[in-house]
Amino acid sequence: MLTTEGFRLDGKVALITGSGRNIGRAVAECFAAAGAKVVINGHRDQAALDETAEAIRARGGEVLPVLADVSDHRAVSDMVDRTVKTFGAIDIVVSNVGIRKYRAFLDITPEEWDDVLRSNLSAAFYLARAAIPHMREKKFGRIIVMSGADGFWGHVTHRAPNVAAKIGMHGLAMAIAREFGADNITANTVSPGPIDTVRDWTQYVHRTREEVIAEVPLGRYGHVDEIAGACLFLSSPAGGFVTGQVIHVNGGTNMY
Repeated sequence: MLTTEGFRLDGKVALITGSGRNIGRAVAECFAAAGAKVVINGHRDQAALDETAEAIRARGGEVLPVLADVSDHRAVSDMVDRTVKTFGAIDIVVSNVGIRKYRAFLDITPEEWDDVLRSNLSAAFYLARAAIPHMREKKFGRIIVMSGADGFWGHVTHRAPNVAAKIGMHGLAMAIAREFGADNITANTVSPGPIDTVRDWTQYVHRTREEVIAEVPLGRYGHVDEIAGACLFLSSPAGGFVTGQVIHVNGGTNMY
């Protein structure tokens, strides 16, 4: 019989990238509240990481903040090594870092294309590649990539690199799920819809907040904790038989 214990992460170690604010922070705080030791990550904003770490410790959680550029495979490998050295394992990884640019296709430079793919798709690959050997040793692992509606609906023009990266991230999750299922490693995608976060609104000039809400059957933006809940399910014993799948958390905006 499933109880609330089926959603606990006691004894697990989780690394969440891009977790100084917004969705990543919500996932880190949720995992810590469920009993996991968490490693939080950011690229430049040490103050945001410190604030998140302080909030987790204030609730009795164990946390390690690590400043690292996830578009650099060496930095990711070092971060995973530090996680294992500090907490003795790495059981769960959530690849949450992402950048997007609003740019007409013919205006995209090769450098901008590479930048978006490295920060989204390549970063997810680097994290999984570094973590999986440790997971195989324990015969346990949970990998989550944070995609988005761009990768499944293609509803926004002028975002070609992001569309390509986001659908590629789910392809990566499916490949991992197939190859490492025998090692009790699952890999899944969480695809947020319109979520109320702090963001650079210059990259969202195509629609107003009111226009977005008008397309959501639930009539509101989602909350970061609702994304964290999906990640908790996939990481917990309750979600142990789910792999290679997408959970769309979008208020019914798109129904697949």
